[in-house]
Amino acid sequence: MPTPADLWETSLMELTHEQAHELAREKGSNPVAYFLVRLILVPVLRIFFGLQAKGVENIPKTGPVVIAPNHKSFWDSFFLAAVVKRRLHFMGKAELFRGWRGRLFLALGAFPVLRGASDQEALETSRAILLRGDVLALFPEGTRVSDPERLGNPKRGATRLAIETGAVIIPTAMTGTEKRKWPLPRKVRIVFGEPIPVTDLQASPEHAGMLLDQTLWPTVSEEYAKLRNTPGLIAGGLAAAGIGYALWRRRNR
Repeated sequence: MPTPADLWETSLMELTHEQAHELAREKGSNPVAYFLVRLILVPVLRIFFGLQAKGVENIPKTGPVVIAPNHKSFWDSFFLAAVVKRRLHFMGKAELFRGWRGRLFLALGAFPVLRGASDQEALETSRAILLRGDVLALFPEGTRVSDPERLGNPKRGATRLAIETGAVIIPTAMTGTEKRKWPLPRKVRIVFGEPIPVTDLQASPEHAGMLLDQTLWPTVSEEYAKLRNTPGLIAGGLAAAGIGYALWRRRNR
């Protein structure tokens, strides 16, 4: 029987890329670990970041779902997991999956992807997650675009996987997670659009590109622009302060 020391040493052992994907396909996220982390995470994100989400009801309660948001920060997946009621699975760069941290990320529904190359292991794991009827977050931009004024160029991987597995796609816009030069207050807001069905499409590059260019990304871009043009936490706070100051001056004249 292994001793606690043996178990701890095993938990620190480096998983190969293939072993990490095998665990992600066969076991998926750990429901207990996911629940406990979410129990801690949700109040923190709502209090310190004013996290708000609209359209959560658009995410189907059962069946395979691809959530396709814009990508501004490493923390985007955590904000999504905080508001999506179903357990969320997502990709993370392979460098993060080292020792105990890699096993923790796997338990929370993440799996590694090799950057700068076509990673067939990551694609197969994505298919496995969707084929078993779970929820997968895929960022069409492929990498973080920290500039709050623009979105990146999307790729058709998310739409192709959705068509191949019959998963509905949820166009998603996020704002407030991007890096800033000054530690100013910010409000993180997420909008989930209406589900996009893929039943009438073929799993071809042409149909995946058409779905991306004509439906998915225009919806994400439109919702992102709306979020950017909506007065945020700072503007609201300044407005309230201005009103309060005006009332104080009137009372003290």
